[in-house]
Amino acid sequence: MLEHVWERALMARYLTSVVIATDDERIREAANSFRARVVMTRTDHISGTDRVAEAASASDAHIVVNIQGDEPLIDPGAIDAAILGLVESEDAPMGTLATRIERAEDITDPNVVKVVMDASGNAIYFSRAPIPYLRESAQRATYFKHIGLYVYRRDFLLEYSGLPVGPLERAERLEQLRALENGHRIRVVETAYDSLGVDTPDDWHKVSELYDKTSITG
Repeated sequence: MLEHVWERALMARYLTSVVIATDDERIREAANSFRARVVMTRTDHISGTDRVAEAASASDAHIVVNIQGDEPLIDPGAIDAAILGLVESEDAPMGTLATRIERAEDITDPNVVKVVMDASGNAIYFSRAPIPYLRESAQRATYFKHIGLYVYRRDFLLEYSGLPVGPLERAERLEQLRALENGHRIRVVETAYDSLGVDTPDDWHKVSELYDKTSITG
């Protein structure tokens, strides 16, 4: 699975380097088997963002992308779109992705994180609850699922871990809320890509079936 993510990431046009950051020797050995570049990090990080920040501290890259290692079908085009969205938004230190929710059950599923944006495409709020809330049953709304891929300006990423954790982040357990609670913009780019992470054996079975039907070129 890790190799699939690596291969897809390498296909992104605007990534100049791809690095696997981990504190697990088993992951390092797996990455070495397909000649990926690996950076070993400390074992006490409380989030993936902290781990990425440590890896980025040894880099001179101006833009850093955090791609989850459990997304073997990640779309290289979506990675590029997120990068371009941040580059073109000078007042945002951080960017991410969202896709329109098509399945009604996803709107009320707390494991599907929703996001609402302003007219400029900046995040207003992320929540596990259905947002926006419709007061009238006859009303209609477009719901967006947050895709957990993040793009950071390096200087902001290195400061991120030191930002205070606020009540919204504690309540929702969504670390991206730390940026919003501390007054920072998050640029959100809409994409047709819908993430399918692998958290269980059933997830891996579903992804394997989809991967067999999808060429590596996406």
